[in-house]
Amino acid sequence: MKATSRITRIAAALALSFAALGSHAATTAPVKNIVLVHGFFADGSGWQAVSKILTRDGYKVSVVQEPETSFADDVKATTRVVDAQDGPSILVGHSYGGVVVTEVGNDPKVAGLVYIAAFQPDAGESPMDLTRKMPPATRAIKATADGYLYLDQAMFHADFAADVPAPEAKFMALSQVMPAAQSFGVPINSPAWKTKPSWAMVATADRAINPDLERFMTKRAGSTTVEVNSSHVAYISHPVEVAKLIEQAAAGSSR
Repeated sequence: MKATSRITRIAAALALSFAALGSHAATTAPVKNIVLVHGFFADGSGWQAVSKILTRDGYKVSVVQEPETSFADDVKATTRVVDAQDGPSILVGHSYGGVVVTEVGNDPKVAGLVYIAAFQPDAGESPMDLTRKMPPATRAIKATADGYLYLDQAMFHADFAADVPAPEAKFMALSQVMPAAQSFGVPINSPAWKTKPSWAMVATADRAINPDLERFMTKRAGSTTVEVNSSHVAYISHPVEVAKLIEQAAAGSSR
């Protein structure tokens, strides 16, 4: 009788152990929701190649279409998409999109951040502040009379998308979105990279953001960083490498 009771206790203990292991495995499953955020002068369509790779690999991809009318509007648009996810997300930002994800990344549904040739401002810091520290090579950015920015079409290919085929870069120049200039000077309140894990890609041939500034920001944030020989639009010209980094972030931000 005692032997039977002992065996029962052992079986119960083993069952509890396996249940605990199962529960731990569930909480450390890779994040499957990916939210992609574009930068200035662009729209969400540039993420198409990256999205296809991630979708093929089993991820649920959402692309934010920021209005680029103000920083507050862009934060709201991104938060709306993050909050619509059915679980934790990896939030990915390109260029100015990095500023947006730095603010929105504080959302409890964000598990990790990925910066692709992007700004990573600290508290009280704007992308304008960062650019003044280490100016980019480009002189293509112009302003309209009513306070919006655009890239001179004659310099667009060389300064923004040099490693994209010329016909594609020409259409990108023709269809560029004009952002509100005021957005560039808005400081961050609470940078999410201080509390969330982050990954970053430095574009070594970037003329829109100084590559040394990208290195400075990623080092300061403690981001896991890779470098690619790319123009500013690394997410278009190097989708395989970008998708790989995002998938590493999804695995490393397991919830």
